[in-house]
Amino acid sequence: MGRMTTLHLTSSSPEDTADLARTIAPRLNRGDCILLSGHIGGGKTHFARSLIQSQLEQPEDVPSPTFTLVQTYPTPRFEIWHCDLYRLSHPDELFELGLTDAFENALCLIEWPDRLGDLAPPTALSLEFQASDTEGQRQITARYSDPRWDFLRGIAHV
Repeated sequence: MGRMTTLHLTSSSPEDTADLARTIAPRLNRGDCILLSGHIGGGKTHFARSLIQSQLEQPEDVPSPTFTLVQTYPTPRFEIWHCDLYRLSHPDELFELGLTDAFENALCLIEWPDRLGDLAPPTALSLEFQASDTEGQRQITARYSDPRWDFLRGIAHV
């Protein structure tokens, strides 16, 4: 892995956040992982929902996996795992969920990635959502060490 790269993106509205998700989605592959962090209501689930819906053949409701922990979605290219680890009490529970296998075989969108401990894939893209002083605006900090995410430089301000 290369050195850690940090990029800053601004989302002016929920639609901007959805556009970001739809921009990233076509570049994703089986085995990719996006770690979504930030406060409750920060835009993590909206980003994940927009990304998932952009990949589905038939539109369907994409609920937050807060209570189920994991929701899976088959797409023509790969299965998507949308995980909300907020209620996870110990990283060992990840093995029971099958998440470590999904890291290799699916696209994983992980909310509350701090619960992963040392199990977070080193090639993951980390997106941290923070509200700003402007109504509806989010500051999104992207961090990665795998050069495959360098395409984000074209849509970020450094």
